[in-house]
Amino acid sequence: MTTVPSATSGAPTSTADQAAAASSTGLNADFNMFLKLLTTQMQNQDPLDPMDSSQYTQQLVQYSQVEQSIKQNSTLNSILASLGNQSLTQASSMIGKTVEVNSDTSGLNATTPAQWNWYASAEVGDLTATITDASGKVVETRKLDVGERTGNFSWDGKITGSDKTAPEGVYTLKLEGQDVNGNKITVSPWATGLVNNVQMVNGAVQLSINGAEYASDSISRIEK
Repeated sequence: MTTVPSATSGAPTSTADQAAAASSTGLNADFNMFLKLLTTQMQNQDPLDPMDSSQYTQQLVQYSQVEQSIKQNSTLNSILASLGNQSLTQASSMIGKTVEVNSDTSGLNATTPAQWNWYASAEVGDLTATITDASGKVVETRKLDVGERTGNFSWDGKITGSDKTAPEGVYTLKLEGQDVNGNKITVSPWATGLVNNVQMVNGAVQLSINGAEYASDSISRIEK
């Protein structure tokens, strides 16, 4: 997966920025057209029958309103850009830190395994992990050591009963558990890993962790 350097000024232009730019362009076009029409009307008016003063005043008011809309739009764009830069700068402080994310997907590469923490609704007596690739194909199933209500699981891509290793990519973990009495319980996986970089995507801060991308608001815990 191609990543973007952390907190760069060349981050992708957001949809909101594009919409704001289009809105500003439209306002400027309307403003210029209005000014051109008003000027032409004044130049070509009949000296013996000049434009009614109230009508002229009304058009000047409209002129002023269009001008004000352009200024407000420009100010709003500046505020949004400033807020986006602040969010990106704040998020950049997480680079190099291990975080936990509210997601069942985790990245795997040649040097770093896919990692998850898991949390159960009761003490676990039996736990089965099923890993699927980006296409939804099951690539690995195995039993996990249990005995508590929480734990962690790290997968290096090795496939049980085979000498093959799964390729780099993003993988999803599904956990099926039973309590000590054999009753089915809920076990939730949360991806964890080191933040490699941050970037702006569609106006929102996104983190890259071992090749997987996450929204910054999905982070549940940051470790020192």
